[in-house]
Amino acid sequence: MYVGALTLDILLGDVRSLKQKRSVVRPIIAEVQRRFPAVAVAETGHLDLHRRTEIGIAVVSATAANCGAVMDDCERLVAGRPEIELLSARQRLYHEDED
Repeated sequence: MYVGALTLDILLGDVRSLKQKRSVVRPIIAEVQRRFPAVAVAETGHLDLHRRTEIGIAVVSATAANCGAVMDDCERLVAGRPEIELLSARQRLYHEDED
C-alpha cells in the first residue's frame, strides 16, 4: 500500500479579503474532488493570508506508479487554472513498510 502526499503552494490573483480567497479556493478544491473522487483534498496552509494558500492532496494506491500518476494529474489540474499561480508542488510517497 502506498500513500502519496501532494502539497501545492499557490499565489492567488486579485484577492483582497479572506472572503474573496474562499470564493477562489473552494471551487479549486471542489474540482479536484469531482475529478478525483478517491483523493482527499483540503486547504492546509496560509489560512490567515488572503493572497496565498496551500492545498494538500492525499492519495492511497496499491502501486507507486498509480499514486504518482494521480498526484501528477491533480497538480496539472490545479496548475491549469488561470486565476492562480502555482508557486511550488511537493510530492512525497510513503510505503506501508516505512517507519
